[in-house]
Amino acid sequence: MAKGKLSVMEGSMAVAQAVRACRPAVVSAYPITPQTHIIEFLAQMVANGELEAEYIRADSEFSAISILAGASATGVRTYTASSSQGLLLMTEMIYYLAGTRLPVVLTGANRQITAPIGLQPDHQDTMSFRDAGLIELYVEDVQEAYDTHIQAFKIAEDHDILLPIMVCMDGFVLTHVYEPVKTFNQEDVDAFLPPYVPIHYMTPEKPMVFGSGTDEPNTMEFHYMGQQAALRAINKIEVVAREFEASFGHYRGGLIDTYATEDAEVILVAMGSVIGTLREAVDILRSEGTKVGLVKVRSFRPFPAEALRQAISHAGAVAVLDRALSFGFEGILATDVKSALYDAPKRPLILGMMVGFGGREVNLETIREVVQRTQRALDTGSVPNQAEFIGLKTDTLPSFRV
Repeated sequence: MAKGKLSVMEGSMAVAQAVRACRPAVVSAYPITPQTHIIEFLAQMVANGELEAEYIRADSEFSAISILAGASATGVRTYTASSSQGLLLMTEMIYYLAGTRLPVVLTGANRQITAPIGLQPDHQDTMSFRDAGLIELYVEDVQEAYDTHIQAFKIAEDHDILLPIMVCMDGFVLTHVYEPVKTFNQEDVDAFLPPYVPIHYMTPEKPMVFGSGTDEPNTMEFHYMGQQAALRAINKIEVVAREFEASFGHYRGGLIDTYATEDAEVILVAMGSVIGTLREAVDILRSEGTKVGLVKVRSFRPFPAEALRQAISHAGAVAVLDRALSFGFEGILATDVKSALYDAPKRPLILGMMVGFGGREVNLETIREVVQRTQRALDTGSVPNQAEFIGLKTDTLPSFRV
C-alpha cells in the first residue's frame, strides 16, 4: 500500500524535508543562487528543533565541503548543497571525498557557469565532475528530488560503495517550483534508512589519516578500487530503488526510464527537468503518426551503458539532447551515449544536439525541430560531424566575433 502525505511545497522545501528525514549529523552551508532556499529551510529546521544537527555556516563553498570531509571522517552522516561557481569551488575536495571514500551527499542545484554570468539552469556545472569519482543522479521533478535524496544516503553509505553522491536538480525550474509532493513519516524513513555505520572513522582516542601519501607503488590500486565501487553502484542503484518501492509504494529510481520506445524509429535521450516536456512532445508527435520514444538517463555516473544499449539499439536514429558541452568536441552526454553503443552488434545513428544550453527554453517546437533533423539523418543515412545548436540565433553572431 502506498504511504505518505501529499501536499504542495516548493522544490527546495521538498529537498530539505527529505534531508531532515535522513537525520544528518552535520550540515554545512554557503549561499549561492538557486540552492540557497534549501539550506535556509534546513537552518530553520535546526533552529526550530525539528532537526538535531550541527549546522555550520562556512566562509566559502570550499570550506563548506571541507567541513563535511572532516565530519564524515568521524563517522557521521553529512549534507550540503551548492550551484554553478560554488560547485566549482568545491572541486578539489569532491575529488578528495571520492578518493577517501567518504559518503557525503550533496545537492547540485543546476545553474549555468560564468562567463557570461547568468542564473538559468544547464548541466555544465555538475557534469564538470564527470571524472571526479562521485555518483551523479539527475531528477525530473520535485517528487523525484525528494525520493532520490533519501535513496542517495542509502547508496552512498553502503559498505560496497562508500562514495559521495550528488543529486542534480535544475535550478529554479525544480528548486523554486511548487508541486504536489508525497512525503513520508519519520518512522518509515528510519526503517528504510538506518543510522550510518562507518567502517573506518577517527576519534580523539583513535586518530587516523585520510588521504595520506601513496606515490606510484599503490596509487593505481586506490584508483582501481574507486572504479570498482562506482561500477558496483550500477546494481546498487537499482536494488535501492526496488527497496524504496517496497517500503513506500512507488518506484522512483534506477538507472534509466523509458517511454514509448518499443516501436520507436526515433528515440530522444536526455536528463533532468526537460524530460516532462519531452514526454508531452512524444505523446503529441505520436498522435500525429511519428514513431518517437524517450529515454531518461537518471544515473550519469556510473553511466548505464548496458541499460542504454538494450533501450535504444533497435531504433533507427537517436537524438541526444545535451545541456553541457565539452568545448572543442561535442555534448558530454552524446559522447557517452556514442561510446556505450560503439560495441553493440546493432547500433542506430546518433546525433548530438545542444538543447536548452545556457537555460534556453525548450518547448514543443524545439522538439519538433530535433525530431525533424533526426528523421532527415535517418532518411539520408548521414549524421553531422559536429554538435548541432538548436535555436541558435545566427543573425546575432557577427556582433560577438572577436
